Amino acid sequence: MNIQDSIAIVTGGSSGLGEGTTRNIVKHGGKVAILDLSEEKGTSLAEELGEQAIFIKTDVTSEGDVQVAIEKTIAQFGGFNTVVNCAGIGAAEKTVSKGKAHDYATFQKVIQINLMGTFNVIRLAAEKLVEGEANEEGERGVIINTASVAAYEGQIGQAAYSASKGGVVGMTLPIARDLAKSGIRVVTIAPGLIETPLFGSLSDKARAALESQIPFPSRLGRPEEYAKLTQSILENAMLNGETIRLDGALRMAPK
Repeated sequence: MNIQDSIAIVTGGSSGLGEGTTRNIVKHGGKVAILDLSEEKGTSLAEELGEQAIFIKTDVTSEGDVQVAIEKTIAQFGGFNTVVNCAGIGAAEKTVSKGKAHDYATFQKVIQINLMGTFNVIRLAAEKLVEGEANEEGERGVIINTASVAAYEGQIGQAAYSASKGGVVGMTLPIARDLAKSGIRVVTIAPGLIETPLFGSLSDKARAALESQIPFPSRLGRPEEYAKLTQSILENAMLNGETIRLDGALRMAPK
Protein backbone atom coordinates (compact mmCIF):
# COMPACT_ATOMS: atom_id res chain seq x y z
CA MET A 1 0.00 0.00 0.00
CA ASN A 2 1.30 3.43 -0.88
CA ILE A 3 1.26 5.78 2.09
CA GLN A 4 -0.49 8.48 0.08
CA ASP A 5 -3.39 6.06 -0.34
CA SER A 6 -3.59 5.39 3.38
CA ILE A 7 -6.75 6.33 5.25
CA ALA A 8 -5.73 5.56 8.79
CA ILE A 9 -7.17 5.18 12.24
CA VAL A 10 -4.40 6.00 14.73
CA THR A 11 -5.09 5.37 18.40
CA GLY A 12 -3.16 7.51 20.84
CA GLY A 13 -2.77 9.62 17.74
CA SER A 14 -2.27 13.06 19.31
CA SER A 15 1.01 12.52 21.18
CA GLY A 16 4.26 10.56 21.14
CA LEU A 17 4.46 7.69 18.67
CA GLY A 18 0.88 8.23 17.55
CA GLU A 19 1.43 11.90 16.78
CA GLY A 20 4.58 11.09 14.82
CA THR A 21 2.63 8.55 12.79
CA THR A 22 -0.28 10.91 12.21
CA ARG A 23 1.99 13.69 10.99
CA ASN A 24 3.92 11.38 8.66
CA ILE A 25 0.82 9.97 6.99
CA VAL A 26 -0.66 13.43 6.43
CA LYS A 27 2.67 14.77 5.19
CA HIS A 28 2.69 12.12 2.47
CA GLY A 29 -0.87 12.78 1.36
CA GLY A 30 -2.81 10.26 3.46
CA LYS A 31 -5.70 10.90 5.82
CA VAL A 32 -5.98 10.18 9.54
CA ALA A 33 -8.67 9.78 12.15
CA ILE A 34 -6.97 10.65 15.42
CA LEU A 35 -8.40 8.57 18.27
CA ASP A 36 -7.38 9.75 21.71
CA LEU A 37 -8.75 10.71 25.11
CA SER A 38 -7.08 14.13 25.18
CA GLU A 39 -9.54 16.54 23.58
CA GLU A 40 -7.16 19.47 23.85
CA LYS A 41 -4.25 17.77 22.07
CA GLY A 42 -6.41 15.89 19.60
CA THR A 43 -8.45 18.90 18.54
CA SER A 44 -5.36 21.09 18.24
CA LEU A 45 -3.52 18.57 16.06
CA ALA A 46 -6.51 17.97 13.80
CA GLU A 47 -6.99 21.71 13.31
CA GLU A 48 -3.30 22.12 12.48
CA LEU A 49 -3.36 19.33 9.90
CA GLY A 50 -6.53 20.53 8.21
CA GLU A 51 -9.01 18.52 6.16
CA GLN A 52 -6.76 15.45 6.02
CA ALA A 53 -7.33 14.77 9.73
CA ILE A 54 -10.19 14.53 12.19
CA PHE A 55 -10.17 14.01 15.94
CA ILE A 56 -12.54 11.60 17.69
CA LYS A 57 -12.41 11.30 21.47
CA THR A 58 -12.14 7.57 22.11
CA ASP A 59 -11.54 5.16 24.96
CA VAL A 60 -10.00 2.13 23.22
CA THR A 61 -11.35 -0.21 25.90
CA SER A 62 -14.94 0.81 25.13
CA GLU A 63 -16.72 -1.19 22.44
CA GLY A 64 -19.19 1.65 21.92
CA ASP A 65 -16.52 4.36 21.65
CA VAL A 66 -14.52 2.41 19.09
CA GLN A 67 -17.60 1.56 17.01
CA VAL A 68 -18.61 5.23 16.93
CA ALA A 69 -15.06 6.27 15.98
CA ILE A 70 -15.01 3.78 13.11
CA GLU A 71 -18.38 4.98 11.81
CA LYS A 72 -17.28 8.62 12.02
CA THR A 73 -14.10 7.78 10.11
CA ILE A 74 -16.08 6.08 7.37
CA ALA A 75 -18.54 8.99 7.21
CA GLN A 76 -15.70 11.52 6.92
CA PHE A 77 -13.34 9.72 4.53
CA GLY A 78 -15.54 7.11 2.85
CA GLY A 79 -13.72 4.22 4.51
CA PHE A 80 -10.30 3.32 5.90
CA ASN A 81 -7.55 0.84 5.11
CA THR A 82 -4.97 1.32 7.87
CA VAL A 83 -4.99 0.96 11.65
CA VAL A 84 -2.07 1.95 13.88
CA ASN A 85 -2.50 1.12 17.56
CA CYS A 86 -0.37 3.43 19.72
CA ALA A 87 -2.67 3.98 22.72
CA GLY A 88 -1.18 2.63 25.94
CA ILE A 89 -0.03 3.30 29.48
CA GLY A 90 2.83 2.19 31.71
CA ALA A 91 3.14 1.24 35.36
CA ALA A 92 6.09 0.54 37.65
CA GLU A 93 5.38 -1.71 40.60
CA LYS A 94 7.11 -4.77 42.02
CA THR A 95 5.28 -8.04 42.61
CA VAL A 96 5.94 -7.52 46.33
CA SER A 97 7.35 -4.27 47.70
CA LYS A 98 7.91 -3.52 51.39
CA GLY A 99 5.85 -6.57 52.23
CA LYS A 100 2.88 -5.46 50.15
CA ALA A 101 1.60 -7.26 47.04
CA HIS A 102 1.34 -5.57 43.65
CA ASP A 103 -1.93 -3.67 43.38
CA TYR A 104 -4.31 -5.90 41.46
CA ALA A 105 -6.33 -3.02 40.02
CA THR A 106 -3.19 -1.47 38.53
CA PHE A 107 -2.28 -4.75 36.83
CA GLN A 108 -5.79 -5.10 35.45
CA LYS A 109 -5.83 -1.51 34.14
CA VAL A 110 -2.56 -1.91 32.23
CA ILE A 111 -3.75 -5.17 30.66
CA GLN A 112 -7.15 -3.64 29.91
CA ILE A 113 -5.75 -0.66 28.01
CA ASN A 114 -2.57 -2.01 26.40
CA LEU A 115 -3.72 -5.50 25.44
CA MET A 116 -7.49 -5.63 25.49
CA GLY A 117 -7.81 -2.11 24.12
CA THR A 118 -5.52 -3.01 21.23
CA PHE A 119 -7.52 -6.14 20.46
CA ASN A 120 -10.81 -4.26 20.77
CA VAL A 121 -9.71 -1.86 18.04
CA ILE A 122 -8.29 -4.66 15.89
CA ARG A 123 -11.45 -6.80 15.97
CA LEU A 124 -13.89 -3.97 15.28
CA ALA A 125 -11.71 -2.39 12.59
CA ALA A 126 -11.10 -5.76 10.91
CA GLU A 127 -14.85 -6.32 10.70
CA LYS A 128 -15.01 -3.33 8.35
CA LEU A 129 -11.70 -3.92 6.59
CA VAL A 130 -12.75 -7.36 5.31
CA GLU A 131 -15.59 -5.64 3.43
CA GLY A 132 -13.26 -3.19 1.67
CA GLU A 133 -12.10 -3.23 -1.92
CA ALA A 134 -8.77 -4.99 -2.50
CA ASN A 135 -5.91 -3.29 -4.32
CA GLU A 136 -3.90 -4.85 -7.15
CA GLU A 137 -1.99 -6.99 -4.60
CA GLY A 138 -5.25 -8.29 -3.16
CA GLU A 139 -4.66 -6.22 -0.05
CA ARG A 140 -7.58 -4.73 1.88
CA GLY A 141 -5.81 -3.29 4.87
CA VAL A 142 -2.85 -3.11 7.21
CA ILE A 143 -2.96 -3.24 11.01
CA ILE A 144 0.12 -2.10 12.93
CA ASN A 145 0.35 -2.59 16.69
CA THR A 146 2.74 -1.25 19.30
CA ALA A 147 4.45 -3.59 21.76
CA SER A 148 7.76 -2.88 23.50
CA VAL A 149 11.15 -4.46 24.09
CA ALA A 150 9.73 -5.01 27.59
CA ALA A 151 7.76 -7.86 26.03
CA TYR A 152 11.10 -9.69 25.89
CA GLU A 153 13.27 -8.10 28.60
CA GLY A 154 10.92 -6.70 31.20
CA GLN A 155 12.68 -4.87 33.97
CA ILE A 156 12.11 -4.98 37.70
CA GLY A 157 8.68 -3.47 38.35
CA GLN A 158 7.40 -4.09 34.81
CA ALA A 159 5.29 -7.22 35.37
CA ALA A 160 2.05 -5.56 34.25
CA TYR A 161 3.57 -3.63 31.35
CA SER A 162 5.59 -6.59 30.09
CA ALA A 163 2.58 -8.90 30.32
CA SER A 164 0.46 -6.47 28.31
CA LYS A 165 3.07 -5.98 25.61
CA GLY A 166 3.95 -9.67 25.53
CA GLY A 167 0.29 -10.29 24.82
CA VAL A 168 0.39 -7.91 21.87
CA VAL A 169 3.41 -9.76 20.46
CA GLY A 170 1.76 -13.12 21.09
CA MET A 171 -1.45 -12.33 19.23
CA THR A 172 0.25 -10.82 16.17
CA LEU A 173 0.82 -14.04 14.23
CA PRO A 174 -2.54 -15.71 14.94
CA ILE A 175 -4.44 -12.56 13.98
CA ALA A 176 -2.34 -12.24 10.81
CA ARG A 177 -3.26 -15.83 9.99
CA ASP A 178 -6.93 -15.18 10.81
CA LEU A 179 -7.08 -12.23 8.41
CA ALA A 180 -4.75 -13.46 5.67
CA LYS A 181 -7.54 -14.84 3.50
CA SER A 182 -9.11 -11.37 3.50
CA GLY A 183 -5.88 -9.66 2.38
CA ILE A 184 -5.25 -7.89 5.68
CA ARG A 185 -1.71 -7.77 7.07
CA VAL A 186 -0.88 -7.51 10.78
CA VAL A 187 2.53 -6.36 12.03
CA THR A 188 3.74 -5.23 15.45
CA ILE A 189 6.54 -2.81 16.32
CA ALA A 190 8.45 -3.27 19.59
CA PRO A 191 10.12 0.08 20.35
CA GLY A 192 12.99 0.50 22.76
CA LEU A 193 13.64 3.83 24.46
CA ILE A 194 11.81 6.44 22.40
CA GLU A 195 11.75 10.15 23.16
CA THR A 196 8.12 10.63 24.12
CA PRO A 197 6.63 13.06 26.69
CA LEU A 198 7.40 10.43 29.36
CA PHE A 199 11.11 11.27 29.08
CA GLY A 200 10.60 15.04 29.10
CA SER A 201 11.01 15.33 32.86
CA LEU A 202 14.32 13.45 33.02
CA SER A 203 17.44 15.23 34.20
CA ASP A 204 20.39 15.41 31.80
CA LYS A 205 22.21 12.86 33.95
CA ALA A 206 19.33 10.38 33.90
CA ARG A 207 18.88 10.84 30.16
CA ALA A 208 22.59 10.26 29.51
CA ALA A 209 22.47 7.09 31.60
CA LEU A 210 19.61 5.73 29.51
CA GLU A 211 21.23 6.66 26.23
CA SER A 212 24.49 4.94 27.22
CA GLN A 213 22.63 1.61 27.36
CA ILE A 214 21.81 1.75 23.64
CA PRO A 215 24.64 0.31 21.50
CA PHE A 216 24.00 2.39 18.37
CA PRO A 217 22.86 5.00 17.86
CA SER A 218 23.47 5.85 21.52
CA ARG A 219 20.48 8.13 21.94
CA LEU A 220 16.78 7.89 22.51
CA GLY A 221 14.77 6.96 19.46
CA ARG A 222 12.49 9.52 17.87
CA PRO A 223 8.76 9.32 17.14
CA GLU A 224 9.49 10.07 13.49
CA GLU A 225 11.65 6.93 13.33
CA TYR A 226 8.70 4.88 14.54
CA ALA A 227 6.59 6.67 11.92
CA LYS A 228 9.10 5.80 9.18
CA LEU A 229 8.87 2.14 10.16
CA THR A 230 5.07 2.24 9.95
CA GLN A 231 5.50 3.66 6.44
CA SER A 232 7.88 0.84 5.50
CA ILE A 233 5.38 -1.71 6.79
CA LEU A 234 2.58 -0.12 4.78
CA GLU A 235 4.63 -0.10 1.60
CA ASN A 236 6.16 -3.59 1.84
CA ALA A 237 3.48 -6.22 1.23
CA MET A 238 5.68 -9.11 2.42
CA LEU A 239 5.83 -7.80 5.98
CA ASN A 240 3.16 -9.76 7.80
CA GLY A 241 2.73 -11.66 11.06
CA GLU A 242 5.98 -10.30 12.49
CA THR A 243 7.15 -8.18 15.41
CA ILE A 244 9.96 -5.78 14.52
CA ARG A 245 12.23 -4.36 17.22
CA LEU A 246 13.08 -0.66 16.90
CA ASP A 247 15.72 -0.31 19.58
CA GLY A 248 19.28 0.37 18.37
CA ALA A 249 20.30 -3.16 19.49
CA LEU A 250 19.21 -2.43 23.07
CA ARG A 251 18.71 -5.39 25.41
CA MET A 252 17.22 -4.19 28.66
CA ALA A 253 19.02 -4.95 31.93
CA PRO A 254 17.02 -5.97 35.03
CA LYS A 255 17.02 -2.32 36.16
